[in-house]
Amino acid sequence: MQVRQHDGPDALTQALSAPRIVIENPRPTVDGGAFRARGTVGQALRFEADIYADGHERLGADLLWFDADGACDRHALRETGNDRWCCEFVPLHCGLYRFGIEAWIDDWATCRSDLRKRFDAGSMTPVDVQEAIELVHAARAAVPDDAGLGALEAELSASPPELAASLLLSGTTDLTMRRTARRSFVTRLDPVFPVEIERIAAGFASWYELFPRSQDPNGRHGSFDDVIGRLPAIAAMGFDVLYMPPIHPIGRRNRKGRNNALEAGPDDPGSPYAIGSDEGGHTAIHPQLGGIEGFRRLRDAAAGYGIELALDFAIQCSPDHPWLQEHPEWFRWRLDGSLRYAENPPKKYQDIVNVDFHAPQATPALWLALRDIVEFWIGEGVKLFRVDNPHTKPLPFWEWLIADVRGRHPDAVFLSEAFTRPAMMYRLAKIGFSQSYTYFTWRDTAQQMRAYMEELTQQAPRDFFRPHFFVNTPDINPFFLQTGGRAGFLIRAALATTLSGLWGLYSGFELCDSAAVPGREEYADSEKYQLRARDWTAPGNIIGEITRLNHLRHRFRALQSHHGLRFVDCDNPQVLCYRRHMSGDGAVLLVAVSFDPFAPQDFHFDVPEQDLPASATGGIDVEELMSGQQLHWPQRRRHWRLVPDELPFAIWRLGGAS
Repeated sequence: MQVRQHDGPDALTQALSAPRIVIENPRPTVDGGAFRARGTVGQALRFEADIYADGHERLGADLLWFDADGACDRHALRETGNDRWCCEFVPLHCGLYRFGIEAWIDDWATCRSDLRKRFDAGSMTPVDVQEAIELVHAARAAVPDDAGLGALEAELSASPPELAASLLLSGTTDLTMRRTARRSFVTRLDPVFPVEIERIAAGFASWYELFPRSQDPNGRHGSFDDVIGRLPAIAAMGFDVLYMPPIHPIGRRNRKGRNNALEAGPDDPGSPYAIGSDEGGHTAIHPQLGGIEGFRRLRDAAAGYGIELALDFAIQCSPDHPWLQEHPEWFRWRLDGSLRYAENPPKKYQDIVNVDFHAPQATPALWLALRDIVEFWIGEGVKLFRVDNPHTKPLPFWEWLIADVRGRHPDAVFLSEAFTRPAMMYRLAKIGFSQSYTYFTWRDTAQQMRAYMEELTQQAPRDFFRPHFFVNTPDINPFFLQTGGRAGFLIRAALATTLSGLWGLYSGFELCDSAAVPGREEYADSEKYQLRARDWTAPGNIIGEITRLNHLRHRFRALQSHHGLRFVDCDNPQVLCYRRHMSGDGAVLLVAVSFDPFAPQDFHFDVPEQDLPASATGGIDVEELMSGQQLHWPQRRRHWRLVPDELPFAIWRLGGAS
């Protein structure tokens, strides 16, 4: 850090050359520019800074937007009050960009403002007019070929002071001078700050997770062709991404049995996370799934429905993985010649062993081999990777791998499955992960959810952390779902789909599957260790509601990001009310969700004043989006009742149907 010198022989020289204008507290920035802020193609990105100077002169400021080649676009910043300046624009292309801020004393704006005051007060003098004309002459001298300045200069020279003043105060003259006028005391913020712009799927998508081996309708080991048979239903529900846990060969040694039993029966398929056998490792496919040709059929069929495939990148091996024979130096062996199995206390994985990233002969060979696995699947058309437990692998490895892959494939997206401490979760986002699992699953009250969303949208994570709200996973069967019944599933689906641009479910959620290991957040008869055939038409399902929610997410940009969120106070602590709106989109949505899956909840709330019509005496038209019902609210203060046996949430579009 540079220490400012206030005395000594050079102090005066430094003071005389110091910038007159202060530019500070820019955003979006991450740790002073040490890491990249994040943006998404097609979503407005907001830039801000405090900009001020001594005196009363008017200031001007531009955002400087640099692409990878150093080309610069300018976007005018506007003052929003209390010396805070901002601008918004929508990035159109993926890539790494940098931004800076330039500010100056705006001589023309200052002169024009003073002239307007004197003109309106009737105290204008010929000198006032002449000083403004001199600024036109200076601009003309600096830009002699500008036709607009030439015409303005000629017209001013032929006009008496009163007419000249009117001409100087015109909007046309102001536009001409803002484009060409001299800028004094120009100051640039140093350094520039990195921003990574990623494709839409990095910030907006609905994910559906399934085990391909469970998709045979007759309960036999399924294949990719069986998954193709499920695509129409998944597409009809409105999902954008089909995510599959590891699809690789599964080891035999220490294979787990049903319900995580230490001994497997002859027909037990084992955990897909015990990757590798004599049939191959991380670039091979379990033979019963249909091989690489079956995978390609699924990939192409999914694309026909507008669905993208996501794969699990799990850096772990079964004891039968080929690497243990081909590269034993990549593992840490115990004194007795054995390998320590994997643990994530209190969970134990006797069927899995881990590589040693820092073994003497593993660097860089292991790192490059893992990178090449990602490259292999990108070559097969996969650009979405859910990364299993990245917090248990070295941070420098992820920072290198993601940057290296994105240098060639800027559309690659990495989802961090890191249920760990906040600092580690956020660090993974800083070093490159596009999105992350979150604590959403364990925010069971309205107060907890509000506090968490305020952390994500109003504090530092807003600039680099994209929350992915999975409502359940094969590893996590939340207590709220175990006890909340059908209404509990609707509550969690409504929260996930309307609070974040990214949400996902593990199949069975739409059937309200909640059977659990007693006292634990785990599924009974876990699909990680056995096949699970399901009846997709079972009564009591919430397929219709999920379909409607996904439809609304595609219809309204306000639901395509976790930004643009503002909470609305209501008088019932069991209910969370919030406003959703995105800059540049006319739609304003209000959402109310009950956190009580058992009893009706009544509450009052106020429509935000900014959303009322210019004349609020006539009330406001509203569309209830789940039902399509058209309503008229005659007053700002509203009462509503959420009934769990009907619908424990409501979504309104203010202004009626579009």
